Amino acid sequence: MSDGAALDRVPTGISGFDLVALGGLPAGRCTLVSGSTGSGKTLFAIEFLARGVDRFDDPGVYVTFEESPADLRRNAAAMGFPIERWEREGKWIFVDASAEIAGETTTVGVYNFAAITARIDAAVRQIGARRVSLDSVGSIFTRFPDVAMVRYELHRIATAMEGLGVTSVLTAERTVEYDGVSRLGVEEFVLNNVIILRNVLSNERRRRTVEIIKLRGAAHRTGEWLFTIDEREGIVVIPLAFVAPRATASAERVSSGNPGLDTLCGGGFYKDAVVLLTGPTGTGKTLTSLKFAAEAVRSGESCLLYTFDENHDQLARNAAGWGLDLAAMEASGLLHVSADYPEMASLEVHFLNVRRAIEEIRPSRLVIDTLSALERIATSRALLDFVIALGSLLRRHNVTALLTAAPSGYRPTAVSSAIAVELGSLADVTIMLRYVEAEGQIQRAIAVLQTRGSAHDNAIRMVDIDADGMHIGEPLSVVSHVIPGGHYVPPTQQ
Repeated sequence: MSDGAALDRVPTGISGFDLVALGGLPAGRCTLVSGSTGSGKTLFAIEFLARGVDRFDDPGVYVTFEESPADLRRNAAAMGFPIERWEREGKWIFVDASAEIAGETTTVGVYNFAAITARIDAAVRQIGARRVSLDSVGSIFTRFPDVAMVRYELHRIATAMEGLGVTSVLTAERTVEYDGVSRLGVEEFVLNNVIILRNVLSNERRRRTVEIIKLRGAAHRTGEWLFTIDEREGIVVIPLAFVAPRATASAERVSSGNPGLDTLCGGGFYKDAVVLLTGPTGTGKTLTSLKFAAEAVRSGESCLLYTFDENHDQLARNAAGWGLDLAAMEASGLLHVSADYPEMASLEVHFLNVRRAIEEIRPSRLVIDTLSALERIATSRALLDFVIALGSLLRRHNVTALLTAAPSGYRPTAVSSAIAVELGSLADVTIMLRYVEAEGQIQRAIAVLQTRGSAHDNAIRMVDIDADGMHIGEPLSVVSHVIPGGHYVPPTQQ
């Protein structure tokens, strides 16, 4: 990766991508965007032009070799891109080669690249275009049995585009996700810039990723980055779309809603803290979450509460059992509850919903109960991206967050879920709830593992839960056995 200091950049405007590309695509050059079916190649090509027109006043030329302009206009309108209006305003122009391609036979040299190049040249000059998208050049090159001819013609197209002084995107197909870059294996050697879009099936779930293979002479981030296609925002790269440093660290404290827990944490949570609460079923995670939300309402603060383990009625019933009126808190306009099972949407959609709610409602607090439920719908890498993005989003908006997670499995070593392990290094406060066997009884216990920037109680303390809530008691003097996963395990099996 070079320093890229000599190259100007053209921001694509695609959410998060320019952070991966460290500023955008190299100006005046061609970039190959290669991807499998459903990976988002055409949308990338459309967005590159549409964001250019909308945000940077860069007129664009769209060259289509497959879909008709009418289909592209209709699909783009569904994403909120008014292409017809831009055409009337002289900011967008189509060069339609789709009908010509449909009528061609598989004969070397039959397609007249000089003619299409001349049409592109005329269109660029007509509207003063600064961006060009060609979608998809692969539909032409697959007709050529000689890859040497493909390489020659592709080089001729790229040279022509660069000669026009435009920044261009050329899309091409690939048939497999992790074997080679392009279908014919030569495209990536001709162009200076290569991007791969993937649509991978893993554990019966699809996940899309983007990877910059090269931006010759320009710095960029390496590796695969998760992205989703949103009906309102188009392509959204996660987590980099939302990574931003927090301006200042808050010294203000807020209450958890439990005085005993506040004392354990040195006087409450810092206002911009991300708090991770882990524990098996029945140890008090949801109770702590509801008390945290109720304290927000009592203090006149807004709070978002997401539950992935229960429906809304179950949550309201449980809250009532501890003397909390969920309906009244919602009626105040301060508490906003979302109760969905993870399977209702993809992980990326869940994240976008949280992000939108934070940006629209501007809450002071957020609860997610529990992150572990999301392990049912996502790979470990996708969960890591989710956690990184979530932490950055929360800190940027100065939100106090309480995130819960449950142990996995029945093994004695399974004291944390995978998501809890990933989040542990990002959390400001880590609190552990556990069942223990002490003095011949099964009891609940709590311990604060860390509170960054603050002293905290190091003792493992007794916990009692009754109709009034959670009560934190005296330190445990002797702990015979920690019971993993909330299930009793006799000492001989531990």
